[in-house]
Amino acid sequence: MDAFDARWQTGAVVRGLYLADCEGTAWAEWLRATAELGVPPASRLPRAMCPLEVDLDSIADLTSLRLLTGLGLGPMRPTQAQWADTQPVGERLWRDGAAGILSPSAAHEGHTVLTAFRTGPDLLGVVEVDPVTVHDAIPRIPTGLRT
Repeated sequence: MDAFDARWQTGAVVRGLYLADCEGTAWAEWLRATAELGVPPASRLPRAMCPLEVDLDSIADLTSLRLLTGLGLGPMRPTQAQWADTQPVGERLWRDGAAGILSPSAAHEGHTVLTAFRTGPDLLGVVEVDPVTVHDAIPRIPTGLRT
């Protein structure tokens, strides 16, 4: 799979695996990205949902608005327009030894996402714990969705 750019990193610098705190947050983030692409959600189905167990050290906790503001950021906004500000922060944290970043979800109010930085083919500390569930239909819209 090609490396991609996202909120906290550019693929040319370091790869990232983006994880959600619950299934509703995963769908909210997916729906936000789909809206920004300007494509019908049904065109991006089917989708797989894979529960994971995460055991990583050195996670930068940016869940506080005070911390985000101190880094020259603000609340997470559900748009790629903010990425020009967040990507350099994420890449600097990675260079300083962070294995990932815990931050507020831009798409699901009151929830969090974890970006785990990938420097090799395997991501040690992240394992599948349940079987993958494939969804062929658009799920119920999560409460608190922001696009």
